[in-house]
Amino acid sequence: MGGCIGIPERRGSGSGSGFSESSLSPTNKNKPLKQDRIKWKSDIPLTEYQIKKKREEFWDTAPAFEGKAEIWEALKGATEAMNKEDYVMAQAILDGAGISLPGGSLVECYDELGTRYSIPVYCLSWPVNLITETGRDSPAEYSEPVISTPQDVRVKVRVSSTGEDIRLTLTTADSIASSKIKLSQITKLPDNCRQRWFFSGKLLSNRTRIGEINIPTNHVIQCIINTPEPPASSG
Repeated sequence: MGGCIGIPERRGSGSGSGFSESSLSPTNKNKPLKQDRIKWKSDIPLTEYQIKKKREEFWDTAPAFEGKAEIWEALKGATEAMNKEDYVMAQAILDGAGISLPGGSLVECYDELGTRYSIPVYCLSWPVNLITETGRDSPAEYSEPVISTPQDVRVKVRVSSTGEDIRLTLTTADSIASSKIKLSQITKLPDNCRQRWFFSGKLLSNRTRIGEINIPTNHVIQCIINTPEPPASSG
């Protein structure tokens, strides 16, 4: 979602997490979790359903990022407690896992080894331009995200095997799976290769539609190519 959002500092220092002197994280700058909600605006207005979908996708893929799975699990628990306004529980989870917050926000946090973790703002609060849906009587109507008339989206896909940036014109209705096929047709990738697309540090699932991701024009999608190892050759 772009760069970090500035948050006014709250008084106080340290939450008594008890980091060791050997820790690489800035223990003297550890602050308690702020109770102020981050205010942010989505580039493209999204519904509550779409924001929840993005949150689910982030937490599903977060353990694949750098860092420990148990720390990601603790951060998820703290985030869920914070979203229920149970800040005491959220702080207890952070302290129990030895997680420090130099700015008092989950946007930037560290474990005891100094590894940095970052929770995107859409997991921490609702955007100020959240679309409020009305006239929906059945929960079944929430089964598909609301997508308007398909619009063209021009993106750059950076292919890991070559480092080349490939320009693609997709539509907001295209799925990631169909977009991968378009990339294969343009770049002549091997038939047996596997593509994994990432945007803003998040793995994009094949069923996700381009319109759900909120990709600004000409921004870069990382495409990691995995191919089976070729048989050993002589010479």
